[in-house]
Amino acid sequence: MKQKSAYFCNSCGCEEPKWFGRCPSCGEWGTCVEEKVVTGKKSKVSHSGALTLPGQKERPRKLKDIEATEENRIDMHDQELNRVLGGGLVPGSMILLGGDPGIGKSTLVLQTVMNLTDRKVLYVSGEESAYQLKLRAQRLARSEQYNDNCFIVCETNLDDIFVHISNVEPDVVVIDSIQTIATDDLESAAGSVGQVRECAARILKFAKESGTPIILIGHITKEGSLAGPKVLEHIVDTVIQFEGDQHYMYRILRAIKNRFGSTSELGIYEMLGTGLRQVTNPSELLLSTQHQGLSGVAIAAAVEGMRPFLIETQSLVSSSAYATPMRSTTGFDSRRLNMLLAVLEKKVGFKLGQKDVFLNIAGGLKVNDPAMDLAVISAIISSNMDMAIDMQTCMTGEIGLSGEIRPVSRIEQRIMEAEKLGFNRILIPNVSLKSIDVKKLRIQVCPVSRVDEAFRLLFK
Repeated sequence: MKQKSAYFCNSCGCEEPKWFGRCPSCGEWGTCVEEKVVTGKKSKVSHSGALTLPGQKERPRKLKDIEATEENRIDMHDQELNRVLGGGLVPGSMILLGGDPGIGKSTLVLQTVMNLTDRKVLYVSGEESAYQLKLRAQRLARSEQYNDNCFIVCETNLDDIFVHISNVEPDVVVIDSIQTIATDDLESAAGSVGQVRECAARILKFAKESGTPIILIGHITKEGSLAGPKVLEHIVDTVIQFEGDQHYMYRILRAIKNRFGSTSELGIYEMLGTGLRQVTNPSELLLSTQHQGLSGVAIAAAVEGMRPFLIETQSLVSSSAYATPMRSTTGFDSRRLNMLLAVLEKKVGFKLGQKDVFLNIAGGLKVNDPAMDLAVISAIISSNMDMAIDMQTCMTGEIGLSGEIRPVSRIEQRIMEAEKLGFNRILIPNVSLKSIDVKKLRIQVCPVSRVDEAFRLLFK
């Protein structure tokens, strides 16, 4: 075996034989890092993550001749985690869990594996000692009984980790974290581009050959992306982001990539002193009953994945003290807010060009549903005119550039969620009225087609 130097892009993982200032693949500047690579033996895992088993000769087959059976997923005994994974953990899959430091990644994984009493789990820790994990387990334990099938080992050498796996023969392996694992085949330090690529490729090879699911915990960079080369996200089967504000109690588990399920699902947790609690009905926790008579508050019927929930939208409009007014958002796209403000000024006639606009999604959540538009502009107008919106009214609808209210998906689920929580009235797009039966509903459905029409109903 021979070693030589190669140059990798720290952003996309592009490999070049010589140093470069700007990456020829992604165009980023200053991302070139030098790594030692091993030559003289053929890797069985390509850079793209494609696996070639030893002795296997694949022949082209017709699509109709390929047998496809449903996977026997492993129940994680966590309703929120199962939903994000697509129904459970698939044998032989590799899951990458990322999140900000201190957000609760290790707490979520340790809490989950402690509940897997019917599976043998090996938890490999490269950051914490066994004593620290024991203290955390005592805090998370619901009783004095611990999972007897959960094994803990503190190791950072990849070859030694495979030895422990062969001795324990676990059903599930957890590695915390991938940036702390290194192999002796490379001279670079743990966490470098070469080490992360090589370790992830060898772990993937083991997972596919043995059928053992692997859960990797990854770090987050300052920009909010997963640390290490971008090719790491291509190798794994599922990428899950654990996000939330440390100053709030709510945490969101969101799938960014999932080869075995939908990427539109999310799970909601509440951080407590005894660990993470599953939030089965987020609407009741995200709504406040203390905004009666207060302006700048509107209730939106949003949908994330398959789950509808009602969320509180808060806005504050005030006169600007500077030449350039401020536009500040929390949990909402700032560019979309600027577009909605332009629609209000052009199509409705509200002059907000010299006023500061602050927008906040209650609970510290980040919502990407375009059906939030109607609630956002209603909260802005409510704050601007200092007129409160009826607390028994909620709304849903996407705003177009011409001021029309466009239809949204899953309108029946949004209406049923509002009816279940006791709301008396809901504003929906006029086009969506054709697909629902109003006679079966106890809630008043108010179809609106334009923004000014919605304002006349809310502020009459």
